[in-house]
Amino acid sequence: MTATLAGVGAALPERVLNNDDFAHLDTSDEWIVQRTGIRERRRLADDASLAELAALACDRALSDAGVVPRDIHHVVVATSTADRISPGMAVEVGTRLGIDRPAAFDVSAGCSGFVYALDHAIAVIESGRSEHVLVCGAEALSRITDHTDRNTAVLLGDGAGAVVVSRSPESLRPVFVLGSDGAQIGLLYVGQDRLLRMSGREIFASAVNAMADHTQLVLERCGLRPDDLDLLVAHQANARIVQAVARRLGVRADQVFLNVDKVANTSSASIPLALAHAHDRRLLQPGAVVGLTAFGAGLSWGAGVITWKAPGAAGPPRGAGEAPRSRGRR
Repeated sequence: MTATLAGVGAALPERVLNNDDFAHLDTSDEWIVQRTGIRERRRLADDASLAELAALACDRALSDAGVVPRDIHHVVVATSTADRISPGMAVEVGTRLGIDRPAAFDVSAGCSGFVYALDHAIAVIESGRSEHVLVCGAEALSRITDHTDRNTAVLLGDGAGAVVVSRSPESLRPVFVLGSDGAQIGLLYVGQDRLLRMSGREIFASAVNAMADHTQLVLERCGLRPDDLDLLVAHQANARIVQAVARRLGVRADQVFLNVDKVANTSSASIPLALAHAHDRRLLQPGAVVGLTAFGAGLSWGAGVITWKAPGAAGPPRGAGEAPRSRGRR
């Protein structure tokens, strides 16, 4: 038995900050766009709940997959900015969704967190312990941003995205490669002051190398070529990083999805947000082969290949009655 991505959902805060909102940091729209590709980002209100935003994204993913809460037994949330230090946010997300006492925990692996959580979900499916696993990436990076630092403040945004991973006998067997290097923690970290610190130049080079090399390794293990990917969805840290990864891999521009211009770097939320927005634009068709790759604090990285809504996926749930669906902007 293998696994597929059966549904996706996204949720963004209402407040939008454009590049002109950072003029007080001696920067400009032209400078930011040229170096990052970012034009705007979302900001969660200081008194708002990230768990609520995450639950909205999850609710939309369940609806897209045709799955009701009673059929979810595992909830995994990738985040570094939860509302509380403990317990993990996944516990609250499951309760908000009306899931009855699921296994629920958080993953903290920086920008690679969603890929790590997804790898776990696939293992749960392939072991036969569950038919559906809910995986969410949710971040309020504004909580750990040094708003006086031009080099990081303009890069970061808030948001949440989620997927349902489901059993499927007909999908390409997912292959994932994960790794880390703690010797380089000082290049990208959040310290005791709860502020993100980054050595941008070194991170740029490391991110391109790690994401390209490990995506290539995954393709080789799957017996695939870059042309076999229907879509490459990389962590949306910076448009130039994603484009450099694509060039290294020999992936065409029309195979690469970018939404960093609208959401900025949302860390562990970036890949599921990108999947949701690609789905909205009808860039993902059932059976599509999707490459995922991420790099972040740790330093950590991960890459994988998985099928989008494979035929034969575990279908509509056995339980009677749909849970009420939330309304709101994606």
